[in-house]
Amino acid sequence: MPKPSSVNPEILEAALAGLEAQKQKIDRHIAELHRMLPARRVGGLLKSVAKPVAPIVGTAIGTKARKKHVLSPEARKRIADAQKKRWAAVRKATKKSKWA
Repeated sequence: MPKPSSVNPEILEAALAGLEAQKQKIDRHIAELHRMLPARRVGGLLKSVAKPVAPIVGTAIGTKARKKHVLSPEARKRIADAQKKRWAAVRKATKKSKWA
């Protein structure tokens, strides 16, 4: 790379402007691709694969940490009992259909 003193500052500024324009275009394409990706399940929650894109001019997106949702032991037991009941019904239905 040439020494900074041997390059015209106007050329450097023009190169920088061109590269920044290309970066913005690439960032828009990346954001579009993220929006096209399907959502995925993470830890029981539906989360989008797309990541937030910070605006090109201004500050980065500030996000607060989310509080962890904690279930009481009673609520966990109710959910487990309901799920067991659902699976028992499924097993009963398949058992009847095998012998019918």
